[in-house]
Amino acid sequence: MNPEQITQLIQSAIPDADVSVSSDDNVHFTAIVISSSFVNLSLIDRHKIIYASLGGNMRQEIHALSIDARTPES
Repeated sequence: MNPEQITQLIQSAIPDADVSVSSDDNVHFTAIVISSSFVNLSLIDRHKIIYASLGGNMRQEIHALSIDARTPES
């Protein structure tokens, strides 16, 4: 997988999100996801939504994912 593919998967699941994904090796990724749908959600719940958007790719294609999940106000 590459950062663009991960960005598309996250944006498909969270249409209002501003998503930025980067990687130096296409195995370890960093994602910044900003969405108003995260308002009133715990950090764990935000991460669960993002992981769910990636499905089985987390077990196969993506070795590590660092997530910064924020609301537009934070």
